[in-house]
Amino acid sequence: MKICAVVLAAGQGTRMRSNLPKVLHPLLGRPMAWHALETARQVTGAQPVMIIGHGAETVRQTLGEQAARYVVQAPQLGTGHAVMQAEPLLRGASDLVLVTYADMPLVSADTLQQLVAAHQKNPAAITMFTVIAADPRGFGRIVRGADGQVQAIVEEAQATPEQLAIRELNASAYCFSADWLWPALQRIPLSPKGEYYLTDLVGLAVAEGLPVQALVAEDPAEMIGVNTRVHLAEAEALLRRRINQQWMLAGVSMINPEAIYIEPEVTIGRDTVLWPGTYLRGNTTIGAECELGPNTIIRDSQVGDGCTILGSVLEGAVLEEHVEVGPYARLRKGAHLASHVHMGNFGEVKNSYLGPGSKMGHFSYLGDATIGPEVNIGAGTITCNFDGKQKHPTEVGEGAFIGSDTMLVAPVKIGAGARTGAGAVVTHDVPPYSLAVGVPAHIIRKLEPPE
Repeated sequence: MKICAVVLAAGQGTRMRSNLPKVLHPLLGRPMAWHALETARQVTGAQPVMIIGHGAETVRQTLGEQAARYVVQAPQLGTGHAVMQAEPLLRGASDLVLVTYADMPLVSADTLQQLVAAHQKNPAAITMFTVIAADPRGFGRIVRGADGQVQAIVEEAQATPEQLAIRELNASAYCFSADWLWPALQRIPLSPKGEYYLTDLVGLAVAEGLPVQALVAEDPAEMIGVNTRVHLAEAEALLRRRINQQWMLAGVSMINPEAIYIEPEVTIGRDTVLWPGTYLRGNTTIGAECELGPNTIIRDSQVGDGCTILGSVLEGAVLEEHVEVGPYARLRKGAHLASHVHMGNFGEVKNSYLGPGSKMGHFSYLGDATIGPEVNIGAGTITCNFDGKQKHPTEVGEGAFIGSDTMLVAPVKIGAGARTGAGAVVTHDVPPYSLAVGVPAHIIRKLEPPE
């Protein structure tokens, strides 16, 4: 059976008290709606349809055209009316229609696949999830008949005191038989608020003698809907715990998992150890047998096997295997440290390459530099790469030794095996196997190449 997904994201979200549309509030580094769309895509294998309304253009621009096929609901006349907007795109295109909400980011692909499988096994007009919870959080109540079958969903605003006492709640995840859904939407009655509720489809199906299946969710936490910033914090804590548990089961050690933050697209190799205060963000890959933290932030970076990063910040960097960094180092976009590089404390690297086995002492800065293998960068070394208008490159050859507090005024080249004296200000190229000292630096003698 072919399945299509509709994700509802048109609501105003007034309880967030924000100028930002509710579904764009970040959750582990991604807009809340991204999580719902990604889950729907995993289940159906196709691009979901997203119904947008409040802040429609902002939502569309933020999520991007590849994330969903967008349909604007205007005016916004309820959830049933929202699903109606998808009919021109989906009618005749699928056998089943999966409907979820963008403000329910914790529902997993496995859970939704259970919903679809149940619908396929026992065909019904509607198969839906319910949840048993003490806190109704504004969800509709599930009304069952004497035979235990679902008779209706009553929205909280219309519920009687007896119905408000019901603790089986509508979890707002549905699988519909498409052939029944589209004409049934046209028969939804107008509510006292002037809206068309998707939940009224349950009553319509029952009145027609059609089966409505209700599965009680195994994990009520998955069904948390986000309506306030308090809910958003609860959802993030649960999602973060879920991701951390997945990585620990995959062979990653965490010292105090509650103090470790990992975003969804991060990958980590086995036997890596994460210490408290470690933040792994964006498109980041961590190799095996690394040790990260405490207090390390890595974003959009690739870290090879066997690396040690202590109390440092990496942004758009590449580290090959067995690299040591920190503490208190910063690697900015374009930093590339080859295998067995050592970068000491309070150093900074931007748009630069350090060759295999090179060592960079503390309090140094390398920008727009290419450093060969087995180079020693002394403490306090600075590449003076910006002249106020444009950036200039620095090149340091294999086996060179840059003395402490050297200023390399770019553009400049230091030859293989060359040396600079402490405090040198190098404004001209230094030939291979030469010693340059002074301000400005000058060559005082040639050096013997190694045999």
